[in-house]
Amino acid sequence: MCGIAGSLEPDAGGSPEVLDRQLELLRHRGPDARGSLLDGPASVGQTRLAVIDLLTGDPPIANEDGTVGVALNGEIYNFRELRAGLRDRGHQLRTDGDTEVIAHLAEELEPADLARSLDGMFAFAVWDGRRRRLILGRDRLGKKPLYYWQGGGRLVFASELKAVLAHPAVARRLNPRAIPAYLAFGYVPDPETFFDGVVSVPPGHVLSVQPGRPATLESYWSPPIAGVDGVSALEVDRPAAAELVRAELEGAVRRRLVADVPLGAFLSGGVDSSAIVALMARAGGRRVRTFTIGFEDSDGFDERPYARMVAERYETEHHEEVVSPNAVELLETLVWHHDQPFGDSSAIPTYLLNRMTRGEVTVALSGDGGDELFAGYERFLAALLLAPYRQVPAPIRAVVRTAARRLAPSAAAGRGASLERFTTAAELELPDAYRAWVGLMPDALRREALDLDGDWGVSDYTALWRASAGARPLDRLLDLNLRTYLPGDLLVKADRMSMAHGLEVRSPFLDTRLVELALRLPPATKIRGLRRKVVLTDAVRDLLPEAILDRRKRGFGVPLDRWFRADLRDYMQATLGAGDARVRAHLSGAVVDRLIAGHLDGSRDHGGMLWTLLTLEVFLRREGW
Repeated sequence: MCGIAGSLEPDAGGSPEVLDRQLELLRHRGPDARGSLLDGPASVGQTRLAVIDLLTGDPPIANEDGTVGVALNGEIYNFRELRAGLRDRGHQLRTDGDTEVIAHLAEELEPADLARSLDGMFAFAVWDGRRRRLILGRDRLGKKPLYYWQGGGRLVFASELKAVLAHPAVARRLNPRAIPAYLAFGYVPDPETFFDGVVSVPPGHVLSVQPGRPATLESYWSPPIAGVDGVSALEVDRPAAAELVRAELEGAVRRRLVADVPLGAFLSGGVDSSAIVALMARAGGRRVRTFTIGFEDSDGFDERPYARMVAERYETEHHEEVVSPNAVELLETLVWHHDQPFGDSSAIPTYLLNRMTRGEVTVALSGDGGDELFAGYERFLAALLLAPYRQVPAPIRAVVRTAARRLAPSAAAGRGASLERFTTAAELELPDAYRAWVGLMPDALRREALDLDGDWGVSDYTALWRASAGARPLDRLLDLNLRTYLPGDLLVKADRMSMAHGLEVRSPFLDTRLVELALRLPPATKIRGLRRKVVLTDAVRDLLPEAILDRRKRGFGVPLDRWFRADLRDYMQATLGAGDARVRAHLSGAVVDRLIAGHLDGSRDHGGMLWTLLTLEVFLRREGW
């Protein structure tokens, strides 16, 4: 991986001092090399994490005559095929890596076609000196970040917000729409950020701009939805679907094993990461290195025994680490790397796992994406159960809802909290019920806390849902999840926590071919009865122990509820509970006090919401807002 940054200036040329300041803030993303291109109004730079073509791949990278320069963050998996085609058409390539193919393709193709030709995870900046045009492109699902700001005829861009804000023309102002959206989702949905005027290039889009002209944003790909825009469903039975999934997953893993540096895999003991490790082992070559972390006194969050089953079966070089994280110290670090509040507390173990892994390898494969493609989350099943449940007479539902509220979170085989969430949100229609299950703060409480007149973020969410009208319910939910939670939470976490340590993480489940296959499979191959992720389980059943296949899914989390009553109690009261807490300038102090008191007296578990507010508090203090 790498970090990219630069600007297109309105009059004079770009400043090498400003570009160097931007790149210095991205050093963690690319510790191995740094290079820049300055040509008239354009400045384009890159910090490099060397993974492929260790000898000739350092930036800057350009075409034969230097008229087209490229900065790339990510990996292009089909670069060898693209290189062969370019050579057949007479192009002269000087390196052995993937970045150079973009420079030569930019000579032939318009921006959308250029991005569409690339298979991989990427964010790129192309300066075409012949056309005096800057092109910014982002991969289909948003695996790699790319932010920009425009004003006064100037455009500033970078892989991370901190490097955009390093340009002297960019003001640090709070986006008034950010806090309401953050409290709803735990992140600010694309393309907005916490900084007014700084936005992201949306996944599957390219942005083109020439000096003195308005920028053009163009979509080159969107997730296919069966029944929408002429996309047809695949009419296959379960066995045939499983064969298709297995073949594509094997290909996706093979494509991600190309590296000139040590390579390993995350192993949680769940189906997704275990399947990736199994296919890596079967692909041959070097012995697979696997990495797992666990927690002492983990309240059930330790999955090391399951990871060991897979490691032993495939004789991997297995690494484990038991951690007792200092959440207070990590909180500041996490906010710095995210550049804005991030409400998903699983960033803590993700950060620690990436840190451990980077001590042994430079590239790691992960199981991210399996739940998104094959309906692995409990909320997908809950959404399908919504219609039949609503057929139950309202008085009976009210009794069930009251009973669920009285259950302890650990009741009903650990599903007490899930039952309460389901019965409460079941009175809403889709997608509001689904959003209630994924959200961090209930709408009523959020409106009370913020005294909201509008409901920014939620209306955008609803618009995405309406755009899939005509498709089957599960297909619509998967599409909604791919456009919101995946790029806004999961992929942000994966990128920032890996790049914090200069580790490249590759996700075979998010391979374009596999994504396009999975989204067209019949819903019955994904959820059958109360079973989720059916077709994926069928596809990898011969690879994994039954104990892995049949176990209940556990999230990659931390025991927040206990922490806020013990380890983080004093810190929480000294920050969120203080009269001068910054959050109290933006939302109701009475609501904050009620959440703290209810959690500490044990009447409610508010760990998730308190972490969301604590992360916001740290960010607001850093910015002085």
